[in-house]
Amino acid sequence: MKLDHNTINALADRLEGCQLQQQDTTKITDDHPDMDWDDAYAIQDEIRRRKLARGLRVIGLKAGLTSHAKMKQMGVSTPVFGFMTDDYAVPDGGECKVSELIHPKVEPEIAFVTKTDLRGPGCHIGAVLAATDFVMPGIEVIDSRYRDFKFDLKSVVADNTSAARFVVGGQPMRVMGADLRTVGIVLEKNGVPVAFGAGAAVMGHPAAAIAALANHLGERGEFIPAGTLILSGGITEAVSVQAGDNVTLRVQGMGSTSIRFV
Repeated sequence: MKLDHNTINALADRLEGCQLQQQDTTKITDDHPDMDWDDAYAIQDEIRRRKLARGLRVIGLKAGLTSHAKMKQMGVSTPVFGFMTDDYAVPDGGECKVSELIHPKVEPEIAFVTKTDLRGPGCHIGAVLAATDFVMPGIEVIDSRYRDFKFDLKSVVADNTSAARFVVGGQPMRVMGADLRTVGIVLEKNGVPVAFGAGAAVMGHPAAAIAALANHLGERGEFIPAGTLILSGGITEAVSVQAGDNVTLRVQGMGSTSIRFV
C-alpha cells in the first residue's frame, strides 16, 4: 500500500460524501497517482465500514467492467468488484429518484444467487454453476461520482465500482441444462429497444465473472457465502437515463424486470 490510514479515510469520506450529496469530483488518482490496488480496495472497504456503521446491510456483490463493450467504453482492460447495500435495492417495477443521483446510467445484467459457498483461488465456471441456485434478470443503475463519468481503474474501485441502485425480477431460472453464453437480452427505454446482447459478452460466460470475484475475494481471505446475490456485469454499454424514463430488461427464458426514473 502507498497511502496511509488518514489518507484512505479522507478519500473514503470524499467519495461517499459525493454520493450522499449528489456532487461530482475529479478522479482521486489525479491527487494520488502512485496509489495501488490495495489502496483502492482499502478505500472501498472504508466506505463499506461507514455504511455498516450507519445501520445499512450488504445484500449483494457485483462485478463491473466485465464485457468487452464496457471495457472499451471506459478505456479499461480488467474487471472490478464491489458491493451493494440495502438502500441500493429498488423493487421490481419500482421508482428510482434521479434527484438522489448525479448522472445515472443503466446496464442489463444476469444476476446469480448462490446456494453454497464459493471460494477461491482456483474457482472456475463449473464451480460457479454447481454453486448457483438460480439466475434472473437484473438492471444495475450505475452513477460514478467522478466528473463526466471519467475515471481510471483504481479510482472506480475506490468508488465502489459506481454502484448506486439495482433491481432484479422476472422468472428465476435454474442453470442446469441452460447455456448462459447464448441467452439473449433486450434492454428497452420507454418501450424502444436500445441495447441487445447475449451472456457471452460477459467474459465469454457470465459465470466467469462470478469465478473472478470468488478468486479476488480468496486472495483477501474472503469468500462468497451461500445465498448471495451477485450482479455479473453489464452485457452491453451503459445507457443514460433521466427522470421520466421507464427501463425494461427482457432476458431469454427469464422474463423481464423494470425500473422507473422519477
